[in-house]
Parts: sequence; structure tokens; C-alpha cells
Amino acid sequence: MAKALTPSHSPRAKDTVEEQKQPSEVITLLSSRELEKMRKACQLAAQLLDYLTPHVKPGVSTQELNDLAETWTQKHGAKSAPLGYAGTVMPFPRSICTSINEVICHGIPNGEDVLRDGDIVNIDVTPILDGYHGDTSRTFLVGDVSPTARRLVEVTEEAMWRGIRAVKPGARVGDIGAAIQEYAEGEGFSVVRDFVGHGVHRIFHAAPQIPHYGEKGKGKKLRPGMVFTIEPMINIGSYEAEVLVDGWTAITVDRSLSAQFEHTVVVTKDGVDVLTLSPAKVLA
Repeated sequence: MAKALTPSHSPRAKDTVEEQKQPSEVITLLSSRELEKMRKACQLAAQLLDYLTPHVKPGVSTQELNDLAETWTQKHGAKSAPLGYAGTVMPFPRSICTSINEVICHGIPNGEDVLRDGDIVNIDVTPILDGYHGDTSRTFLVGDVSPTARRLVEVTEEAMWRGIRAVKPGARVGDIGAAIQEYAEGEGFSVVRDFVGHGVHRIFHAAPQIPHYGEKGKGKKLRPGMVFTIEPMINIGSYEAEVLVDGWTAITVDRSLSAQFEHTVVVTKDGVDVLTLSPAKVLA
């Protein structure tokens, strides 16, 4: 679940009480014991997306996907972090985010949003297991999609991987964004600025912020034990976004298609480890 970009990660009404307690810009380095718990939460998130995959098809509503996810999450002893998460207008009312076509992120599942042949839909899940958040998302092709939509999804996934490959001790946050931006824009697409990746562990949205654009060699230095999401949102048209009156649903200003992929990663002494890889290698 992407974080709205803030100039200094200052506490906002949208942040939870626990997030507001963390001093601005303090980056938590996880111990080996904490990382083990984080791995379990992240693997649960990946398994949840694997479970939902065969249900993503024409005729299924996003509410049905939400209900399947919530039931599965509870069955596995976890909680859904998005459900009730504080917002500027209202708490997020569902357990997952489902963002169809021109929706960039934070789409709210409902019974009227029924998947149609040719849609693309991002499903973003964040189960909490033993106090730790596993955060991941994938964009799915629904039925027979257009070549342009398919290419957008392919480029977005590759952009995420280019950002991940930039992660190593001593690298800078800007290296991640630069790798993503250079590739996506080189393919003729645009990179959303208003929502970014974020630190994640016991806190859902923690420091550092991880923009998916930027300048190589700039930003905070990466250190072993840092855990954060890389979750580029890539648009066919303008990178600009607007948020609907519900305070959550972000859409492209020109109503062009948008896609997103997300993994949670940890900086290791040798490079990077992706915590939310699909154990079944279903996607991403």
C-alpha cells in the first residue's frame, strides 16, 4: 500500500498513532530475529496473492476478491492492515486495495466494480502476522487485454525489478528511483510522483520514503537491515494523479491506464533480498 509523498515524513492525520510516535526520518534496522518474523509476514502476503490469482477473472467483483482475502487472512492467523487504516476523509473500509485501469492506487473494493474482459487490476495486500506487515501487490491481466495495456504491465514489472537491482549497501535511495524512471520513461511511460514506497516492519508506513523517480547518488544511504517497499506506479499518459472525494482512490488526471507492482525488500550485507517473492512463482 503506497504512501502519499510528504516533504519530510512528518506525522499527518492519515498516519496511525504508532506511526506518529516514531520520530521523523528515523530508520529502523531490523535484527535477525525481527527479520525472521518479517519474512513470515511477507511470505504470507505472497501466498495470499497466489491464492487470489485464479479468482481474478471477468465477472468477479472486487468485493468478492476482498471477502476471499479477508477470510483467508483470518484463517492463517493474521489481520488485514488496510482495514480501518486512518485516512484524511475516512478510515480505509476494506481489507485489500483493488485498482482497476485508470486507478493508480488505493482503489476500494465494492460489489459494483465487476472485472471485465480487457481490464487490468492491481491487487495490494498487507497482512499483519505476529505484529509485522507483509506488503506486496501485482497487476493482473483480466481476459484478453490490449497490446498497449499488456506492454504497460510488462514495463511496470520490469521497472520494479530495475529498482530492486539497484539496492545494495552504500547505494542511495535516489539510485532506486533513477533506475525505475530511466527505464519507464525510456519505454514511453510516466512515473507517478505523488505516491512512494516506504519503510515497513512493525509500522505500516515508516521511514525512509522510496520515490520511484530521482537522481542517482542522491538521498539516504542504504544500510543492511533496512526494510522497505519498492512499488512503482507507471502510467500510459501523464504522471499526475488526483484523489477522489473518498480520500483514498487515486486516479490518473487524464484517465489513462496505470499499473503497479510491489515487493518488500531488505538490504543485506551482500545486496538485497526480496521478502515477498511468490513461493509458487505464480507472478512477479
